[in-house]
Amino acid sequence: MEKITSQQNPKVKKIISLRKKNHRDENDLFIIEGYREILSAIDNGFSLESLFICPEFFLKDNEPKLIKKVIHKKTPVFELPPNIFSKISYRDRPDGLLAIAPQKHLCLKDLEKLIAKKKDFFCVVAEGIEKPGNLGTILRSCDAAGALFLIVCDRCTDIFNPNVVRASVGTLFTVPVIETTKKELFPFLEKQNIKLCAATPSAKEVFTKVDLTKKVALAMGCEQYGLSDEFMDKSSIKIKIPMMGKADSLNVASATTLMLYEALRQRQS
Repeated sequence: MEKITSQQNPKVKKIISLRKKNHRDENDLFIIEGYREILSAIDNGFSLESLFICPEFFLKDNEPKLIKKVIHKKTPVFELPPNIFSKISYRDRPDGLLAIAPQKHLCLKDLEKLIAKKKDFFCVVAEGIEKPGNLGTILRSCDAAGALFLIVCDRCTDIFNPNVVRASVGTLFTVPVIETTKKELFPFLEKQNIKLCAATPSAKEVFTKVDLTKKVALAMGCEQYGLSDEFMDKSSIKIKIPMMGKADSLNVASATTLMLYEALRQRQS
């Protein structure tokens, strides 16, 4: 284990540079910070390029076990003093663990084997989600409700943004995330006999009154404008969430959670 004592160390500068999307894309790397997030990445087959630790920030007694697991995989580990770790941390209260990992990209072809084993399932298609925190929360809800995968269509937010990783609490590594475009997505859904279900305030049917027990993709739109006209035209099911107050819509992550649990409820009833 090597100790780093200077903020000018190239490895420290590299971590800070990965906060920017262009540097993440250029190096095909991203930051994973936090015990739960790093453990989830390791347990779900994500390799780490390096791990940076600061024992003074450790919260419990679990950290040494994780570090041993990382060292066993022959991943370099670097120890930093609190002042330098605070510089590289993305959190107000760091827990002393931060890793750099290679990005893992999935496409629609990667889903074919997964789908072939399932007679029916539900998933989420997120179109143009702008806020990293919302995308991370959607991932967390997909994991909790048992969605088979998440498709990010015409992305506005980098799925490897540190705020996506943080908001997902490690579920970025448990839920397959596929990036694609509308041009590729619609033929794929048709070929796989997956019904597209659009969530929109203009729908007539309430989401609890529609059959969601078949192969269904729950389509959720961007925070400001909702789903595009192309999604609305291609959706065979259109549903809404009742709004009883003055607001005409929910936060996209909250709406997605309600839809996911309705799809789950119908399968369990």
